[in-house]
Amino acid sequence: MESEFDVKINTSVLYDYMLHHTYMSFSGMFGNVVGALLIILACAYGGNWYLLIAGAIILLYTPCSLYLRAKKQALSNPAFKNPLHYKMDENGVTVSQGEYQEFTEWNAVQKATSTNRSIFLYTSKVNAWIFPKRDLGEKKEEVIEMISTHVAPDKIKIKQ
Repeated sequence: MESEFDVKINTSVLYDYMLHHTYMSFSGMFGNVVGALLIILACAYGGNWYLLIAGAIILLYTPCSLYLRAKKQALSNPAFKNPLHYKMDENGVTVSQGEYQEFTEWNAVQKATSTNRSIFLYTSKVNAWIFPKRDLGEKKEEVIEMISTHVAPDKIKIKQ
């Protein structure tokens, strides 16, 4: 079995990845809990404006800063100017663009997760291949099957 497809990485695709990656980490969840608690405390103690503003800033800072980083990265990274071509087969995943080509064996995949918009194959704790579902089209099920076949089940958390 083999699957080939092209993906185009833009600001919204990077933003989706960054949000998912950040909010699935301890620090991302902790920031949300602190921000929400400050807002709850502000409401519980008669609308203390300082707590309310601090909570709102904490809750809004992360998504806003991630969006700006995603936009900057999408515009400045030459690898995102053209589509990336992926080929999945029994041995692993090959990504190519122009003269550049890189092969990674399946056992190097650390985890596979997804959002409603994308599938992420992590090759390290912070680096992942991003497969926007809109780019996969009809091949989405085929790609999920390839991942499910070659990556350990305890490393997969993909929503259909």
